[in-house]
Amino acid sequence: MTDQAEPTESTESTPPPASSAPQRRRRRDLMLLGVLVLVLIGLIVALVVRNAGSSDQASSTTASAAPATFGPLGDLSRRQADDPRALGEVDAPVTMVVFSDFRCPFCAAYARDIEPQLVEKYVDTGKLRIEWRDQPIFGKESELAARAGWAAAAQGKFWEFTTDVYADAPQTGHPDLPIDVLVQHAEAAGVPDLDRFRSETLSDRYAADIAADAAPTEEFGIIGVPAFVIDGEPIVGVRPIETFEVVIDQYLGGR
Repeated sequence: MTDQAEPTESTESTPPPASSAPQRRRRRDLMLLGVLVLVLIGLIVALVVRNAGSSDQASSTTASAAPATFGPLGDLSRRQADDPRALGEVDAPVTMVVFSDFRCPFCAAYARDIEPQLVEKYVDTGKLRIEWRDQPIFGKESELAARAGWAAAAQGKFWEFTTDVYADAPQTGHPDLPIDVLVQHAEAAGVPDLDRFRSETLSDRYAADIAADAAPTEEFGIIGVPAFVIDGEPIVGVRPIETFEVVIDQYLGGR
């Protein structure tokens, strides 16, 4: 009986070989997996830190380069005598290029609150010329509205059309401007041939013109609307009237 009991005690105190091997392999696999996870976390942290440092350096470089980018060589005016999307004399001493989107509520705020004051003080007195540029960034209806602006301009009603669209704009959010709504604005603005207006708005006739308008925004890094370039100096966003006056007066130089 002693010979029979000894193997039994030995079997109970030591796990069977058949079950210990899989357990050891599982422990080993779990340890290896843990090590790999830690290594991966370390690599991710290092990469994030390095990229953050690169971003900070890039931002600093861009900021320091901005004055050179928007110097006198940044004057984006065209000064075309027959430009129906311009206000003021073609030879006015100062020009302000306005990048705008018909669906932008802040562009509407500028058009309603700031632009009339600039027109009265500077444009009507021959000191400033304002030139419009399309920057349709809020989707397909923004692009459609930009084409509508050109279609209205072709019939001599660009600024009337612009005024009517922006007068109806909400304080926040982007208004819906499908073709039927644009035709309503054109009618209110006094566009004489509405069928022509509709046809040109729905066509690609002005696609190249709109692309040419927006091209400088990429070249000069102008982001967002509204954006203004006064004789090469940028103003981004809606600002108090005094901000525009300071820059305009600076370039007028007492003229």
